Amino acid sequence: MHTLADLGYARTSLRDIVQNSRFSHGVLHYYFSDKVDLITYCVRDYKTRCISRFDQIAADATSSGQLVDQFVSGLGQAITEDARLHRLWYDLRSQSLFEPIFRSEVNEIDAALEDMVWRIVSRGFELGGIEPVLPKGAIYAAIDGMFQRALLRYFDGDTLAGPQMQEQVRFFLASCGRKKAPEPLSAGY
Repeated sequence: MHTLADLGYARTSLRDIVQNSRFSHGVLHYYFSDKVDLITYCVRDYKTRCISRFDQIAADATSSGQLVDQFVSGLGQAITEDARLHRLWYDLRSQSLFEPIFRSEVNEIDAALEDMVWRIVSRGFELGGIEPVLPKGAIYAAIDGMFQRALLRYFDGDTLAGPQMQEQVRFFLASCGRKKAPEPLSAGY
């Protein structure tokens, strides 16, 4: 995983992975048919763990403010602690534009990420008595775009990339919902 994250899809061979792991070439070929199989497994495994961490934030939240704080904190932490692994995801997603073999896997992972973001946002809205004004796809695309842009800036040495992205996400979340209208009184009163 770390070799793929360091070198990216195009620059990594199975030989590179073998040299940087405790596994032999034969062992890798026993479990994975080729580099495509290996990289999609690695990215799916990492993103599944990432989704679980964020789902726990939504499950544990007792207020909208707490949820937003923990969500943006988690995004910032992902930039500083797991930047290489997220870079691998964006590499795979970009490769899927050229390599049809990646498309179904990338679409499944992307849909899982969109659903995870929606679970967090809708839980925050629920806790705050807010209704969304944007569809889940638009909310996911905006947050994903802010995250990817911050990741690029982080790799360029910008130490403010993570904190600025966190503030942008916080502002965006505050602007994509509105207070729910009160329920009308029943005619029976």
